[in-house]
Amino acid sequence: MQWDYIIVGAGSAGCVLAKRLADDGRKVLLLEAGGSDAYHWVHIPMGYLFCINNPRTDWMFKTAEEPGLNGRSLIYPRGKVLGGCSSINGMLYLRGQAADYDGWRQMGNTGWGWDDVLPYFKKSEDYVDGPSDLHGVGGEWRVDNQRLHWDVLDDWMEAAAEAGLPKVTDFNTGNNEGVGYFRVNQKRGWRMNTAKAFLRSTKGQALRVETHAHTRRVLIEEGRCVGVEYEQGGEVKTAKAAAEVILSAGAIGSPQILQLSGIGPGDLLRKHGIEVLRDNAQVGGNLQDHLQLRCAWKLQGAKTLNTMANSLWGKAKIGLEYALKRSGPMSMAPSQLGAFAKSRPDLATPDLEFHVQPLTLEAFGQPLHDFPAMTASVCNLRPESRGVVEITSPDAKAKPKIAPNYLSTEGDRKVAAASIRLARRVMEQSPMAKYAPEEMKPGVSAVSDEDLARAAGDIGTTIFHPSGTVHMGADDAAPLDARLRLRGVAGLRVVDCSVMPTITSGNTNSPTIMIAEKASDMILQDARG
Repeated sequence: MQWDYIIVGAGSAGCVLAKRLADDGRKVLLLEAGGSDAYHWVHIPMGYLFCINNPRTDWMFKTAEEPGLNGRSLIYPRGKVLGGCSSINGMLYLRGQAADYDGWRQMGNTGWGWDDVLPYFKKSEDYVDGPSDLHGVGGEWRVDNQRLHWDVLDDWMEAAAEAGLPKVTDFNTGNNEGVGYFRVNQKRGWRMNTAKAFLRSTKGQALRVETHAHTRRVLIEEGRCVGVEYEQGGEVKTAKAAAEVILSAGAIGSPQILQLSGIGPGDLLRKHGIEVLRDNAQVGGNLQDHLQLRCAWKLQGAKTLNTMANSLWGKAKIGLEYALKRSGPMSMAPSQLGAFAKSRPDLATPDLEFHVQPLTLEAFGQPLHDFPAMTASVCNLRPESRGVVEITSPDAKAKPKIAPNYLSTEGDRKVAAASIRLARRVMEQSPMAKYAPEEMKPGVSAVSDEDLARAAGDIGTTIFHPSGTVHMGADDAAPLDARLRLRGVAGLRVVDCSVMPTITSGNTNSPTIMIAEKASDMILQDARG
């Protein structure tokens, strides 16, 4: 069978595209290398703890050893399941700032300004507080309030306000400066992923979804992409597309597939014996990510998840509350309270994001500490550092090299130092005094900019927002044009977070959904002429 469209990757973008194109009557084949999302930990919000670094749901990538992290390598979760990263992420609904998108437009990406993209955010949205100029209702992507409460987080919010941050109830108005509680992509206490939201609401019979279908390469004939080659059940198969092939395999998968197909840095491809069909050094370049610095404090007399989860009775109570009410810690997003702030006063918009949690642990996957404590992670929203994604073999199943190059610029190191100082300043405010906070990480001995930058390398970890590796741009060096078409190859687009020329100032999942909404309109417009 020949398809109109083949979409590679049933993640945050691919599920949206598949629905929109299939609902228009187009014949769509959606290929997902992972498996079904019929796994209970995908749907229980706290299940991210059991999905990340789990080979059933995560590709189990790691970064290269990073000089900026003092030689450490990080786990680098990517969803290996229907819904992609929306099945294992933190469920936070954040759009970024109006200036992010206006900046894309200023780079020459026509049609990507804030006023252009806001209707696409609203199109998918089913917003808990109802419709407004900024929010929509009735869409597939549910945005809800959290279903639990912590006094210690309320006190941190008061402390942040005392330190100069305004209290806000909505981080999605275009300027997200302030402190408040995150809204989440959940429905009645269950995770909302894009497989549930979009795939399962698709109309008609125009869509076929194939799981465990690992794309090996796209097929290019006489300068046009005509289909894909993929492996499923030990058999190599091909599928042909009459209109377009769309890569939605994410900021790691999409550049990897392009490089395997002969599109990417020529020297890299020749090194692995791959014929160079289009030499573009930027395919796999421009990798950007948010590095979070996990600042942590031991507390006295605070109710936190540490102590609740370290007893059999506490665990039983947590489980019972979720079973009866779909609330409590099992309904938690990884971070409940957030703040957006400036690392220095002359900035026009915030460049820092805090994720505040009533818990501490040594590292992801490790047990919680057995004493009351809290974490105030802070990340640089607009990092200067740029990294790479590169194939390591012509084998499509070989893991690529992922080198984010964190903290590689003096500017990023200065922002890291300033962000730790701001985290400390909040903890020094009077609302936190009753807890007698004792700094655990990075530790009070780190004082100078140099000390703090080195400490940031010790406590920094990814917040799972890789982007930019097949970016759009007005110049010929950019892999994509503003309609997300690959330059030099007809019939091939990329639609996922890799298309971002610069990373958004916040969590990247819902911006990726917006990109897919806008892309589906552009694809159908082009199809209709």
